[in-house]
Amino acid sequence: MRIDIITVHPLLLESPFNHSIMKRAVQKNIVEVNLVDLRQYGIEPHKKVDDYAFGGGAGMVMMIEPIVNCINDLKREREYDEIIYMAPDGEQLTQAHCNKFSSLKNIIVLCGHYKGIDERIREHIITKEISIGDYVLSGGELPAAVMCDAIIRLIPGVLNDETSALSDSFQDNLVSPPVYTRPADYNGWTVPEILLSGHNKKIEDWRHEQSILRTKLRRPNL
Repeated sequence: MRIDIITVHPLLLESPFNHSIMKRAVQKNIVEVNLVDLRQYGIEPHKKVDDYAFGGGAGMVMMIEPIVNCINDLKREREYDEIIYMAPDGEQLTQAHCNKFSSLKNIIVLCGHYKGIDERIREHIITKEISIGDYVLSGGELPAAVMCDAIIRLIPGVLNDETSALSDSFQDNLVSPPVYTRPADYNGWTVPEILLSGHNKKIEDWRHEQSILRTKLRRPNL
């Protein structure tokens, strides 16, 4: 899989892809992440990528020309399955989205900044708009990193135990059951006996029951 992330602040994204699971995925050549500095396509002579909004109002708007030129440049090299814009008013990211995106070959992720992007880009170029929640951040870089992490960990070969992702919260519209590790007794706080029984079928049934109960209590909307 290849992910091209278009941003005016590529340094904000270097750290997430240089650690932990995402770093290993890149090192294994399972995924290729390309950070594209939009300012390379800025309008001369100052590499301008934003301008005042028509009609007035506070805040700057990312210009159409640098973004279109950047995307067209990328599309000369390969075809893309999705061109995703990280937007506060986009579809809220779900595990179902991540499952679908993880099966794609090439995607572009556009990070907005300032007051947003020229609406014509959303109308004519973007194929999917994604939000990570009903709040506003300074830009789309952190949401892009969140989404990429959720996608990349699902790609076969990324996790050492590929069944781990299948038991994550939200994969079956349930949250995960409680988990425990050693010691079995800490200052009188004990682990449920069923988990120490060695009876795999009973343990799986208990975990499923706990997932249902926890979902009803904590995320009844699911």
